[in-house]
Amino acid sequence: MPLRLSLAVLPMLIAAPAAFASDDRVASAEIASGNYAMAEATLDAELRIHPGRPELLLNLAAVYSSTGRAAEARALYQQVLDQREVLMDVSAERVAGSHQLATAGMRRIQNVQLSAR
Repeated sequence: MPLRLSLAVLPMLIAAPAAFASDDRVASAEIASGNYAMAEATLDAELRIHPGRPELLLNLAAVYSSTGRAAEARALYQQVLDQREVLMDVSAERVAGSHQLATAGMRRIQNVQLSAR
């Protein structure tokens, strides 16, 4: 059964993956509203309780990417890739694997860094 994701960072989906459980405890509302500090605090707290959950790692990577911390985001995407792949509901009509989302996030970071040169 796929994990339920809310596309909290829908504008970033093409740019960086978003993921995540259906409740707001994974900071989807904060990410969507651009309140990255609150989102990061929420995600850090959730990761202390549920370390390694891909939906949390992907959302935190999106926060890091949005706040200019590419190396930290890349490390989280790599953590997701090092785990077994998990199917996630990206929307009501779309399912994607955690590896696909992490790879897209890594690509986004690389493209942003290349365009900044």
